[in-house]
Amino acid sequence: MNPEALHNRLAGYAFLIEKYRLNVMPNWHSSLVSPTGTLRSAMQEGQVKSIYPSSYWPGNSAGDHLEFALKYDGVNLGILSTLFETIPKDHILGYINSKPTGKYARKIWFLFEFMTGKNLPLPNLTMGNYIEVLEPELYYTTTPGLRIQRQRVLDNLLGGRSFCPVIRRTEKLLIMEGIDLRKRCEDIVTAYPTELLRRALSYLYSKETKSSFEIEHINPGASRTEKFIAMLKMAEYKDFCDKPLLIDLQNRIIDSRFCDPDYRKNQNYVGQTLSCQKQRVHFICPKPADLPYLMEGLLLSHRMMKESMVSAVVHAAAISYGFVFLHPFEDGNGRIHRFLIHNILSRRELIPKGLMFPVSAAMLKNPAIYDHSLEAFSRPLLSLIEYALDDLGQMTVQSETGRWYRYIDMTVQAEALYDFVSLTIENELVEELDFLVSYDNTKQAIQAIVDMPDRLIDLFIQLCSQNNGQLSARKHRAYFDFLNNDELIRMEKAVQSGYENFIHVKSCSES
Repeated sequence: MNPEALHNRLAGYAFLIEKYRLNVMPNWHSSLVSPTGTLRSAMQEGQVKSIYPSSYWPGNSAGDHLEFALKYDGVNLGILSTLFETIPKDHILGYINSKPTGKYARKIWFLFEFMTGKNLPLPNLTMGNYIEVLEPELYYTTTPGLRIQRQRVLDNLLGGRSFCPVIRRTEKLLIMEGIDLRKRCEDIVTAYPTELLRRALSYLYSKETKSSFEIEHINPGASRTEKFIAMLKMAEYKDFCDKPLLIDLQNRIIDSRFCDPDYRKNQNYVGQTLSCQKQRVHFICPKPADLPYLMEGLLLSHRMMKESMVSAVVHAAAISYGFVFLHPFEDGNGRIHRFLIHNILSRRELIPKGLMFPVSAAMLKNPAIYDHSLEAFSRPLLSLIEYALDDLGQMTVQSETGRWYRYIDMTVQAEALYDFVSLTIENELVEELDFLVSYDNTKQAIQAIVDMPDRLIDLFIQLCSQNNGQLSARKHRAYFDFLNNDELIRMEKAVQSGYENFIHVKSCSES
């Protein structure tokens, strides 16, 4: 061990977690104070660890480290909520009374009462400027915020007490925010004929549906596929972030035998069967008893962000990922999570009207990004929850867990969704439109050689594109025995020329 590390002292959240033995999700930033050296920071497993010089040491009280945490570690509502349930109230009161009008004292005072629902024995402030709970340059916030006279603060959080995500303005999010995604989308689609866009829609709806089910390794029948497509077509016309509509949506996309008139009543989890009577648990969902207020909070957060015009992608990330983490239904949660992305982006007009946006296809093609966006929350959560599985695989959660789902840092999820939106615009959308252009050109070239019915042209293109641009001898005999060798060679070259990019990509992916 580095001798210097022996003298480093925990500060901020790290100090408070150790002092009060808090069982919490890790914060994105941790702090140490060293007796020597200058400020230095390093990234370790996705988290920033900073070591500050001795002049930064805040003091030895909980209040001192609370202030330090808000200054340097950021606002972590999950840690603060757990701390406020554990710390003696006198420790909070003593700090606030020592700086009654101080910026950080007022924030801590507000957050304590906001999250616990209990008022401290302190008089309302009557003087002083209003300060924002979250700095808008560092966090995504609601505007203009709710004026709280008691502490003279502007509550600009993204939700209420029962569900309130936090999303930091990282460098990556700021860069993505600077890109006009709607304009980029419009620039792409206006480069193609209107008739081709109309034809592309049916392909895009099918592609999104197939991809969303395939992510969950489900092969739906025609009926379930059509139901999901019908719901996707409604995404731009109706706000589905409403309890009755979510329940109706879930009942429409699952097997009718498993319809439910309300949120789930059973404890569920996401896992995989390793062997008889042995499960590997990947994610533990909230207790059924916690769902009503968690879901009520999620829907309130949605309304707050919609009314405040929070960035559409950030808004969609917070609500869609919040939904799948709460897992309110027995089945269909993942598909609804991805449907809500469409719903919110369409309603917030990031997606041009009448356009289907196959974001699930981007997720399916980039599983590492998608898995990381889910595991950034599910993996550390798993180590915090005490649970038992019986011989039938039924789970019992043995401790209070609601606070871990109420206050989630969703920065990673927002970054991931920006990636998927960008990939959808630049890759999935362009690929589908270019494919149709190639089809039209190839069809015309084939008809100039042999004027076949459309269904045979479609079959010829399909079979050739699946076989690196050539028709196998067996398929030639089975379906196209009327073609002579000269016609066949010329038609194959038409497919190879028209679908050069697609056949090349397919060939590379199979090699």
